[in-house]
Amino acid sequence: MSVVSADVLPGGVLAVEEQDAAELGPRARLWPCLVAVYRAQLSRARVARIPLLFVATFQSVGIMILMRGVVDGGGEARAVVAGSAVLVVAFVALNLLAQYFGQLRASGGLDHYATLPVPPAAVVLGAAGAYASFTVPGTVVTAVFGCVLYGLPMTHLWVLVAVIPLAGAALAGLGAALGLLAPRPEFATLLGQLGMSAALLLGVLPAERMPEAVRLVRDLLPSTYGVEAFARTFGARPNWAFVLGDLAVCAGVGVISLAVATWAYRRAAVR
Repeated sequence: MSVVSADVLPGGVLAVEEQDAAELGPRARLWPCLVAVYRAQLSRARVARIPLLFVATFQSVGIMILMRGVVDGGGEARAVVAGSAVLVVAFVALNLLAQYFGQLRASGGLDHYATLPVPPAAVVLGAAGAYASFTVPGTVVTAVFGCVLYGLPMTHLWVLVAVIPLAGAALAGLGAALGLLAPRPEFATLLGQLGMSAALLLGVLPAERMPEAVRLVRDLLPSTYGVEAFARTFGARPNWAFVLGDLAVCAGVGVISLAVATWAYRRAAVR
């Protein structure tokens, strides 16, 4: 019996290549995968939403009540209210997301996602979006309570529609990166809590009372620009150019931090 190679047959190689191509399924698209991961993570986190919302909101409201004794009004009151509202976003997007990805990496959960035809960006964005979604009620409640407590106008509270997703994206990307790059879940928890503490101290306290060196560190924190954008809207005549500029910085930092988180996910998934 003689064996004839497929290479010498007319169209043999082409037939083999067409067969291999036919066996491969279509490449997974980012948007459908992102929506699927978002829904799955939203259902998973829904169990803990009430304690999560209560803790994040109660913490920010408590800080505003404490600061009421030392801050009367004006620019300092605007900074306290805006910083406390964005702190709800930082608590979830930075602290809890760092813990989640740290535990996911330690428990082998990344291996599960690696076996699925899901782009890494969809996993990071879906999880970040699901956790950030729970910050909306707490942020709104905190902002309204702060306006009532300090006598600030509520005319431009609609700006939270832009502040929450943009600041949330920047902080969620940072939190995910910290959780994925940390060698152990304990370090991920520690880094997330340190990041949230930085958002608390540098975002809630009025910048006018900070030393110059601390102000420079404050400018490096992504949530600072969300706080500044929100605080500017409490003025009688907000400078919308500066508000849009702060929001643009949040958007740029969000793109960079989510890209870093995606790279960290790929790095952790192949190890």
